[in-house]
Amino acid sequence: MGTGAMRLNSKGQVTIPAEIREKYGLHPGDEVDVIEVGNTLQIVRRESSSTRGQRAAQRLRGSATTSMTTDEIMGLLRDE
Repeated sequence: MGTGAMRLNSKGQVTIPAEIREKYGLHPGDEVDVIEVGNTLQIVRRESSSTRGQRAAQRLRGSATTSMTTDEIMGLLRDE
């Protein structure tokens, strides 16, 4: 089982070591829960959190500023 020493900062935050973040696919913006199990704390990925791609799409949704139709845009992309 992988472990990594982490230090609690003055704001109560810890940094998860890069090798552990990479191993478990944790990325900036991912949500995690800290749960107490007996005398230990576990960091658990929040399953209901959206992916980075979903968050990016949510930020962009409704921000288009063109009067072109989808078919016109697709025609430009296809070089028609």
